[in-house]
Amino acid sequence: MSDLYHVSSSPHVRAKDTTSRIMLYVIIALLPTSLFGIYNFGYKALVLILVTIASCVASEWVFNKIVHKKQTIDDLSAVVTGLLLALNLPATLPWWEAVIGGVFAIVVVKCLFGGLGQNFMNPALGARCFLLIAFAADMTKFGITKNGIEVYSSVTPLAAMRNGEAVNTMDMLIGRTAGTIGETSAIAILIGAIFLILMGVINLRIPASYIVTFAVFMLLFGGHGFDGSYLTAQLCGGGLMLGAFFMATDYVTSPITPMGQIIFGICCGILTGLFRCFGANAEGVSFAIILSNILVPLIEKHTVPMAFGQVKEAKKQEGGK
Repeated sequence: MSDLYHVSSSPHVRAKDTTSRIMLYVIIALLPTSLFGIYNFGYKALVLILVTIASCVASEWVFNKIVHKKQTIDDLSAVVTGLLLALNLPATLPWWEAVIGGVFAIVVVKCLFGGLGQNFMNPALGARCFLLIAFAADMTKFGITKNGIEVYSSVTPLAAMRNGEAVNTMDMLIGRTAGTIGETSAIAILIGAIFLILMGVINLRIPASYIVTFAVFMLLFGGHGFDGSYLTAQLCGGGLMLGAFFMATDYVTSPITPMGQIIFGICCGILTGLFRCFGANAEGVSFAIILSNILVPLIEKHTVPMAFGQVKEAKKQEGGK
């Protein structure tokens, strides 16, 4: 009889996907925007990507070695963090500042809080915001390579629109604009996002609620009414697309409940709109997402579905009243 009650330890249903496989999918999805960034900004973008990834992987290896923890670099999460951080940096950033960002992302934001699954904000975005504060001048110096010549400019399309200047929406869709390495081409980002959706890595709850909320906010408070060109430029400009599909959807720092994911996306959209319309900076995606990351425990607390059997009990109590 004892054999009838013998049950193996949970989980009893195991998914085929592993952390390393999911991270590999994310890396593959980021290849289009990474390759376009290298094409757009030249060899400096490639160097910055390689240096940032190397600093993240090395930081995790050294930290685990010091604290005598099992090495986790084979799960590829450090590679994804390094790649995402690099794509959020201008190609003109000095390499040693990128190394500092990589160390901060892994050691301070990720490992000191317990490693993968324990960090309270996206490590890449946390490091980007740190670099924005520590090296503001270098983080806002953008450049682009045209016909083999490096053309430097501190004006992104979003900054130009804030100054009342006209922008070319088609250039923003393709990516022929100034900006960070991975944020310029909306088309390249969407190609990667479609891959993640088809592979089942992400769903559309967070990106859709984020983008729709932001679009509505800009229509109401952007000061341009129902101007389709202005709205399209706002959607394609800056890190909105990259943030909505690749960083707001981070498993660790986003809600796990379906309703919570929608609320989280709405929070990101509202905060991004507030920063862009009323903030001192023309961007705002990074700060919007990490602030929303902090709200995740509160969001999940109020969106946890009732356990099986409690719904009927709750209805009985309401009927009794």
